[in-house]
Amino acid sequence: MIEIGRLPNPRIAQAFIDYLKGLNIECQVLPAEHGVIIGIDDEQHAAQAQAEFQAFIQNPNDAKYHLASWSHGQTNKQDNSQLDYGAPSLQLATQFITGAGPLTLLMFLACTVVYVGLHYGFTEPVFNALSFFGAVGEINLAEFWRVFTPSLLHFTAMHIIFNLLWWWYLGGKIENRIGLQPLLILLCVGGTLPNIAQFYVAGPNFGGLSGVVYALVGYVWVMGHKRPEKGLNLPRAYIGFMLLWLVLGFVEILGSSTANAAHVTGLCVGLLQGWFDSYRLKPNDVNH
Repeated sequence: MIEIGRLPNPRIAQAFIDYLKGLNIECQVLPAEHGVIIGIDDEQHAAQAQAEFQAFIQNPNDAKYHLASWSHGQTNKQDNSQLDYGAPSLQLATQFITGAGPLTLLMFLACTVVYVGLHYGFTEPVFNALSFFGAVGEINLAEFWRVFTPSLLHFTAMHIIFNLLWWWYLGGKIENRIGLQPLLILLCVGGTLPNIAQFYVAGPNFGGLSGVVYALVGYVWVMGHKRPEKGLNLPRAYIGFMLLWLVLGFVEILGSSTANAAHVTGLCVGLLQGWFDSYRLKPNDVNH
């Protein structure tokens, strides 16, 4: 499928779809993170469809689009299956799934399962299996997974909700718009180096995905400035909030258990990878 554009919701898309039908251009509609993707299979119509799309977004209220809906619109369920608006709960579930990729969803599920086990009957075995090494002299590299697995541990409901919402929101953007590889690198590096830093600063009793979250924040921040055509951006208010949260951790307003070393290291990881990828990625290296 050749993507020709995105629109914020299916109702707006329907008028344009009906207009293309009148031009004998068949198209497909797929759900996206925010709205729908419009694409065509026939490459010979791509240039015309893209030109028509640009004209549509400039003046979507043109009478010709309303006339096209009247003339070519379909009312039967089969023809509009891809634009079925469904119940609110179904829409929310669809947006959750389409707003992320396989890696984003897998990590979301893994953290949720670990949280349930940690708090509902398996506290000791889960913590013993996934926590960081003990004292510095007790590090056993045969249990290498312990460098990463503390990222799966969350100790309060607020802790996991905060981290997983950011993970889904930012990780989903990266995976959907650039690809799995950059997100996997951010997860592996942002899920290990911050843990090591936190261990040497404050000891082994820590956990959470916040090091990875700050890596994602740094990555999207840099890519949004240096490569805006990739579609990664984070509003200034969100950046300001995360930096303020970082500072508050050092003044202990949020409590002495805040993993400050992990946050700072994660942010540095994301900034560095964002800078590297902003030069490495080619203009057409976008995952749709």
